[in-house]
Amino acid sequence: MHTGRQVFVVKLSGSIFGSPRICDIIKTVRDALEEQKQLFLILVAGGGATARKYIQAGLELGLDQATLDELGILSSQLNATLLAESLYPVASRIIPKSLSKIAEQLEVLLHRSGPKIVIIGGLHPGQSTNAVGALVAEKTRADLFINATDVEGVYDRDPGRFKEAILLENVTPDRLSNILESESVQAGTYDLMDPVALKLISRSRIPTKIVKCDSSVLSKVFQGAKVGTTIVFET
Repeated sequence: MHTGRQVFVVKLSGSIFGSPRICDIIKTVRDALEEQKQLFLILVAGGGATARKYIQAGLELGLDQATLDELGILSSQLNATLLAESLYPVASRIIPKSLSKIAEQLEVLLHRSGPKIVIIGGLHPGQSTNAVGALVAEKTRADLFINATDVEGVYDRDPGRFKEAILLENVTPDRLSNILESESVQAGTYDLMDPVALKLISRSRIPTKIVKCDSSVLSKVFQGAKVGTTIVFET
C-alpha cells in the first residue's frame, strides 16, 4: 500500500506504562526497525493506570462522561510523550493530536531519512485508543493494525471464568461482536476491543491482529509469525 514500505499501527496497552515491560517493548521496536528497513510504525499509547486513577477521581467528584474521557485522553498523551522521548531519535518527538496531522506526519517520515515512528495518544471523547488505532489504520491505509492487549488474543468465552475457553486463531467481526457484547463502554474500561473500533475495522476490512502486549510476541508479529488472533472477513 505504500510502495515497498510497510506501515503498522500498534495500539499499546496502557498497562506497560509504569511497568518494567516498557523497556523491553522499546528494545523490540528499535530492533524491528533496524532489521526491517522498510517498516514504519504508528504507536498508539493507552492511558493505563494513570487514566484509571483520574477517571475514578472524576467519578467520585461527579464529573460527566465526556470530561472523564478527556482525562483519559490527556493521560494517554502523557504516556505517548514518555514513549516518544524514550524512542527518540528513531521516533518523532511531536505528538500529533488530530487525524490529519497524523497522516501528514507519516507522509513526511515516509519520504525522508530519520525518524520512522509516529506516536500518539487519544484524540476525541467517546473514542477508546483501540478506536483511535483503527481510525488511524483506516486513514493511513496501514498494512496491519496490531491491537496489543493484556491477553493472548480472542477466546471463545471469558478465560477468567471458563477453564475450557479456547484461544481463537481467526475470528470474524460478527463473531467478535457477539463475544464482546458484555464488555463495558464506560470511560477507562476498554480492554480487548470496543464496538467503535470493530465497526471501523469491519467497514474498511483493516488487516488486524489481537495479541498480548509482550516484547517477544510483538517481535514475532513484526516478523510475520502467526500469533494471537487475526480478524478475518467473510467473502
